[in-house]
Amino acid sequence: MPSASDSLIEDIEDMVSSGDPTPHERQSARKNIIPRSRKRKELLSNEELQAESLIPGTQKVWMKTWGCSHNSSDGEYMAGQLAASGYKMTDDPKEADVWLLNSCTVKNPAEDHFRNSIKKAQEQQKKVVVAGCVPQAQPRMDYLKGLSIIGVQQIDRVVEVVDEAVKGHSVRLLGQKKDGGRKLGGARLDLPKIRKNPLIEIISINTGCLNACTYCKTKHARGDLASYPIEELVERARQSFQEGVCEIWLTSEDTGAYGRDIGTDLPTLLWKLVEEIPDGAMLRLGMTNPPYILEHLQEMAKVLNHPRVYAFLHVPVQSASDSVLMDMKREYCIDDFKRVVDFLKERVPGVTIATDIICGFPGETEEDFQETVELVKHYQFPSLFINQFYPRPGTPAAKMDQVPAHVKKQRTKELSQVFHSYNPYDHKVGERQHVLVTEESFDAQYYVAHNKFYEQVLVPKRAEFKGKMIEVDIYEAGKHFMKGKPVEDSTPFTPSIAAPLQKGEVSGLMQKQEVNGVKEAAAAPPDPTLSIGSYQLDREVLRKLGIGVALAAAILALIVEKFY
Repeated sequence: MPSASDSLIEDIEDMVSSGDPTPHERQSARKNIIPRSRKRKELLSNEELQAESLIPGTQKVWMKTWGCSHNSSDGEYMAGQLAASGYKMTDDPKEADVWLLNSCTVKNPAEDHFRNSIKKAQEQQKKVVVAGCVPQAQPRMDYLKGLSIIGVQQIDRVVEVVDEAVKGHSVRLLGQKKDGGRKLGGARLDLPKIRKNPLIEIISINTGCLNACTYCKTKHARGDLASYPIEELVERARQSFQEGVCEIWLTSEDTGAYGRDIGTDLPTLLWKLVEEIPDGAMLRLGMTNPPYILEHLQEMAKVLNHPRVYAFLHVPVQSASDSVLMDMKREYCIDDFKRVVDFLKERVPGVTIATDIICGFPGETEEDFQETVELVKHYQFPSLFINQFYPRPGTPAAKMDQVPAHVKKQRTKELSQVFHSYNPYDHKVGERQHVLVTEESFDAQYYVAHNKFYEQVLVPKRAEFKGKMIEVDIYEAGKHFMKGKPVEDSTPFTPSIAAPLQKGEVSGLMQKQEVNGVKEAAAAPPDPTLSIGSYQLDREVLRKLGIGVALAAAILALIVEKFY
């Protein structure tokens, strides 16, 4: 728990106030101080060691991320910046000095895990810094009292916040990034990061959305739509490929709405990105809601048919009842959703459509629910995320008349049984497919690959397959996967144009990298100096002195204001 001496600071800039003594007053006061000799203790070396351990940047940090791929990308950026600044990222929470907890606010269970992790950290006397959608949406929750918070658009300042948390200060950065009054997509895309999987780059193309769904808490945290410029996204993809990445995921709260705030659209971005994808590498699109993808169906079909783009689209339907969709304020009817699915299935043969369904939304009748059941039976979605409704605090849906808990549970169970009643991949046994190998299975017995339709294919765990495009014969199919046997005469193809980074290695810190025999400039490391007006401070010197960057900046700014 935070000690009584811990001070709560709403923002890092508040650490120096106008009521503090000026440097001139501090100097005058020193004239009345009489120095006193101090006996040297035998354990002075131990004291020095303890003092050294409090210098920010020397600690171990454990980070836990919940939620979507957008949150995962934010977590990778925060880990990269901390590692680049001297902190050691660890997979062992017990040995860590600081716990960085990156939260998700979509469901109650995710927030419960987050809250329990905070309690556990405090019981173990760990320093705690929280991030993600929960504290951004509800920073005044009792269990967040006294904790340092990094807002979803402030992840580029994670080092400053952790620095101050290490010294016992509570700092909260919750503001939005703006340019000329216009909300920006978030922190810079060229920041250092540590990819959870060195072969996969997750790129957030925009934040927020244009909807106001009555059940959604994420809107409270991510806000309205704000898109990154196409040129910045293309440059990020280019840098990723230069670091050995062979698969890119595009993510956001609604990829289909991309660009509407900056005068462009998703297909325009996708065609620009496709130009940068090396042969054999792949691009995966993130979730898109039906209203905005409807405007681009023709172009989206063309993009999904491209050999370097997975024929996969995640389009959440949530319910097949128009009355329920209206209460959710989803801004489409079930016929709109069917039009999207039918069009893509016709124009993109074999396309995978993944979807989400909420069971037991307030006001859902048995007739409403059965319409949803019939939708699943008709389309037999190979990837279906079934969620029992949880009322999130502060949302309009939380104030509606709730469906009894036992009814929600029963409907969730019934829909799950329908989903498990069919096997989407049985007809693919005997096929020969090209698959891209990028991951290891949970049981560590296989490598995980994906075919053109982003269907999971398990292949033998042979080192020469990792990060390669290989040819396999499908010999077995399960509910969520297929198993493939490598074709004997085929040669694995390497899509990466450079060697991948090692696991845990920081992206964006290389000065030069040779790609296909050509020296390419990589992302520059963070600026070692901190600029305030015409003044510059050396970050490393500040760190050795135990002075946080933010505190030093605030002091310098105050000195400049008062004396210059």
